[in-house]
Amino acid sequence: MTRDPRHDILFEPVAIGPVTARNRFYQVPHCTGSGWQSPHILAGLRAMKAEGGWAVVNTEYCSPHPSIDDTPYPMASLWDDRDIRAHALMADQVHGHGSLAGVELVLGGARMANHLTREVPLGVVSMPLATGEPFQTRAMDRQDIREVRRWHRNAALRAMKAGFDIVYVYATHDYLLSQFLSPVLNTRSDEYGGSLANRVRLVRELIEDTKDAVGATMAVAVRFSAETNGGGGGDGTPVPGETEDMLGLLGELPDLWDINVSDYSLEMGLSRFVGEGSLESYVSTIRSLTTKPIVSVGRFTSPDTMAAWVRKGLVDFIGAARPSIADPFLPKKIEEGRVEDIRECIGCNICYMGDARGAPIRCTQNPTMSEEWRRGWHPESIASRGSASRVLVVGAGPAGLEAALSLGRRGYDVVLAEATRELGGRVTREAMLPGLAEWRRVRDYRVTQLNRLANVEIYPESTLGPEDVLEVAADHVAVATGARWRADGFGTSNRRGIESLGPRESLFTPDDIMAGRLPEGRVLVYDDDHYYMGTVMAEALRGQGLETTLVTPEDAVSSWGGLTLDRWRARRRLMETGVGIVVAHELVSFDGRRARLACCASGEERDIDADSIVLVTSRTPDDALYRSVRESMEAGEKGAPKSLRRIGDCDAPAIIAAAVYSGHRYARELDTDIDRDNPLRHDRVNVETNHEN
Repeated sequence: MTRDPRHDILFEPVAIGPVTARNRFYQVPHCTGSGWQSPHILAGLRAMKAEGGWAVVNTEYCSPHPSIDDTPYPMASLWDDRDIRAHALMADQVHGHGSLAGVELVLGGARMANHLTREVPLGVVSMPLATGEPFQTRAMDRQDIREVRRWHRNAALRAMKAGFDIVYVYATHDYLLSQFLSPVLNTRSDEYGGSLANRVRLVRELIEDTKDAVGATMAVAVRFSAETNGGGGGDGTPVPGETEDMLGLLGELPDLWDINVSDYSLEMGLSRFVGEGSLESYVSTIRSLTTKPIVSVGRFTSPDTMAAWVRKGLVDFIGAARPSIADPFLPKKIEEGRVEDIRECIGCNICYMGDARGAPIRCTQNPTMSEEWRRGWHPESIASRGSASRVLVVGAGPAGLEAALSLGRRGYDVVLAEATRELGGRVTREAMLPGLAEWRRVRDYRVTQLNRLANVEIYPESTLGPEDVLEVAADHVAVATGARWRADGFGTSNRRGIESLGPRESLFTPDDIMAGRLPEGRVLVYDDDHYYMGTVMAEALRGQGLETTLVTPEDAVSSWGGLTLDRWRARRRLMETGVGIVVAHELVSFDGRRARLACCASGEERDIDADSIVLVTSRTPDDALYRSVRESMEAGEKGAPKSLRRIGDCDAPAIIAAAVYSGHRYARELDTDIDRDNPLRHDRVNVETNHEN
């Protein structure tokens, strides 16, 4: 295949101060959930991006000193020379693929509590931490500022020793430097507060200090918000604040500007609420304020959109975090004219959830994310089959599709049977719900790739019973028949179910709604799942004109969705559409006209009028076929497979990313020797023999 000439502009080299990027694909700093604790996992993840064609690959936020500690969130560190060796792992591997390596130094301010180090957090003034914890910063005096400048400079020198090509001054996202820039938070009366020139002074000094330290060997980048007034912007309308004046003072100092917005829920917005290229209105005025290269993000997956942004002069580099996670080889596929092979980001933010939980990030579309080093998985290659076996995969949801595709790529003869006419399982059904259309990409990518494999046979509308499985006589069988939502109230808050829930015709589950069976009258959606399904159900039913109330035992709507930046925008959407909201209440009973609720704190009960209940609580694995075939295997019946596995929701109901991972892992491990006691490499922090060091 040949590259589309319209995309040639994306492969032009671009100078960044003293270094040159080989193309315009720029992996901006993003968290990995590995940080300083897992340097090999981190290096393997970043190196894969470079191999995939990203010309610049950056670290996550990197602390220059123990007083900048974001525990429990994993971050990078450059505190001393031992950190240099850890970072050199990444830099060397990124260089091995011809890419530039960058490091983002961060000063925490009121964003970090220093739970690990117990150092006092430093701030522009003494103020409560933005984390909502009962700690405050110490107002920095001139001595503190001199020390912070020294720490930042020393970290830049360590970055140079580690082999980095780009070093960042991080002045956005409500960290310390953006607090100094703020006319609201910066109420200092010295030379670092008051006038605009004073408020930008520390940023200017750090840029100058860093450039002086690294000389002509490294480029200096600044990460900066296009909404410097610190407010607004959530609706996509630019709120420039003092951006123009600040860039008037600083515009020519660094070698590159990394432009974003302070609102994470917009910059990293879920596809449910935010589309591709959402920052265009913010970035559009930046070009007139500086001659230096500009990079920005926008969950870019379309090469046409990327090329258009460059042609319009909005940016010099296409920045990406999530698209580079979903497909580390996105640039190479565009370069080779294989656009249809891109695993497009679906904007679910499961990657962000991993880091928020202090765990290596994962991805719905890319099951190899964070497994590059510890399991040896590559997103574009897989070991050949271990035998000339035939494999039957029952169920073409996310787990079954991924298993069939990966098995087919290994060279196995695969039969994929799906009970319904359309492939995709829960992904296809859920993609019909409000805001979830882009989730179809999970299905579409895999179906497109499967249709190219002559060794994979696909049979839709093929419901298989145990006798059918035996008749296929496959050597190996994977059962991916999914799960069903329960209608008895069993969930996180009620492990016995809800005894009084009649009449049955007034009870619904998400499966009913997705199948077109809709309630009537006043609807109560009971969300004991706490992710997206409860709020999406409420929005969908309200969209049908039904009076809808969402009730949850949690103190917040979509509490687990806070890990994916879902919670706040989801609640606002419900309020805008007129959905009633009741938090911190359990559903006790329902008689067809009224639902009884109990306060989770006091136990006090109240009634709410409702004609129907939609229960979003938990799911039951649909594993009857698995259990029947297992019995046939144990009885030694003819046609029974050599191995039988449940995968995806049929094994353990979870998020879609877990189902995809389950299918991929099954395919990787079939006919291979896996040490069940040590199934992956453990990335340990190095313990030196001299305990005094």
